[in-house]
Amino acid sequence: MLTISDTRKNHHCQGSSRRDFLRIGSLGMLGGLGLPELLAARARAAAGSDSSSKKDKAVVLLFLSGGPSHIEFFDPKMSAPEDIRSMTGEVQTKLPGITFGGTFKKLANMTDKLAIVRSYASMNAGHTYDSVTTGGNSLKASMGAMYARVVGNSNAATGFPTNTLVLPEAVEAGLKLGGNFETGALPTLTTPGELGPGYAAFDPSGGDQLKKNLQMKIPQERFSDRRQLLAGLDSVRREMDASGAMEGLDRFQQQAFDVIVRGVGDAFDLSKEDPKTVAKYDTSGLFKREDITKWYDMKRASNLLGKQLLMARRLCEAGCGFVTVSDCGWDMHANENSPKNMAGLPPMSSQVDHAVAAFIEDLHERGLSDKILLVVTGEMGRTPRRNKNGGRDHYPNLTTLLLAGGGLKMGQVIGQSDRTASQPATERYTPKNLMATIMGTILDLGEVRVRPGLGRVANVLTESDPIPGLL
Repeated sequence: MLTISDTRKNHHCQGSSRRDFLRIGSLGMLGGLGLPELLAARARAAAGSDSSSKKDKAVVLLFLSGGPSHIEFFDPKMSAPEDIRSMTGEVQTKLPGITFGGTFKKLANMTDKLAIVRSYASMNAGHTYDSVTTGGNSLKASMGAMYARVVGNSNAATGFPTNTLVLPEAVEAGLKLGGNFETGALPTLTTPGELGPGYAAFDPSGGDQLKKNLQMKIPQERFSDRRQLLAGLDSVRREMDASGAMEGLDRFQQQAFDVIVRGVGDAFDLSKEDPKTVAKYDTSGLFKREDITKWYDMKRASNLLGKQLLMARRLCEAGCGFVTVSDCGWDMHANENSPKNMAGLPPMSSQVDHAVAAFIEDLHERGLSDKILLVVTGEMGRTPRRNKNGGRDHYPNLTTLLLAGGGLKMGQVIGQSDRTASQPATERYTPKNLMATIMGTILDLGEVRVRPGLGRVANVLTESDPIPGLL
């Protein structure tokens, strides 16, 4: 953390303290960023990176951590027995004969802009997020990490990280969510695997990775003149260079120090967005967070998904090619750790409906629908038959999957499940197929295949087939 402080004392009712004017991470983004040190994970550009492998596209992976029910989402099975069919009912979509779970009214009205895969199965029955995000590849590296390995850690034109994670903490300064099992699982969501920590996703909320604190003291009046502020930064740089201190900083801090004044942080600052657009995305009024987070399995749930997706769109516009958005709290056993009869599902799925619909509409209005691919999934599905408490348990054989945009073929449902949503009734698609679809959308895999220096990365990215009918 780089803290820029006034040299005078600030008096308040609890005594005197030095006033901090700006905390970099927050500089240029009014408190939205945090941990600029981690920006430097992007500083180490991928060896042999080549823009010819990169398509002019980006992906936003909305990961519903905990395991969203495929039945209550997009395969309601209302003709099945009562303890199997969707507890939220169903809603007719624009596609003849196709219904969604009853809380997805907005998405049901825009199925011409969506593709649903009903025969997708994560083949995973635990909270191991990387089973999906790595596609089970031998490098154990997430798709975002492999993307950064191919195109470089930073966008050459903007200096922006190419692989970024957006947690709720990134859009609400000071937010403290609970520390349940998902806190430990979260690092696996964007794991760099054998590629090494230099390819980990940049987390603007910071997490527990803050290790150092740089401080620069500048009198308050000098903040009135941008040129003087820059001069102050240059002076500190010269002093640190002369003392050799810069050599002691890790690469994370060095890049953060280099890009303080480049405007990189503006993308993280939602106050720079049109207030009308922010209002369209905003999901904070859909339910009270405290009504959800009182349950152990839902400690990390939030009502901030709309703003997370808005930030994701801004990051893509700023040059980020792979954005992972995490929405936690989807472990709905209906035991003592989550409400009976999955009472948390309707408000949370309504939030997904609102936020995803706003994102898709926004992309179309901005002419970005062919440039940005949205993928919505989780690490597993839920048991077809509800348990004695009205909940659904872990299930590997069918998993929620929605795609939108990216220039793919929309307005279709791919694959079918059997009559009880227990197994695929048509060809099963797995995370390997999903990875091939995503990476084939944002990378030229033909170029990747013949690129020197990529080694196993090229093999991993080209070893599986995409989901048919999308590309």
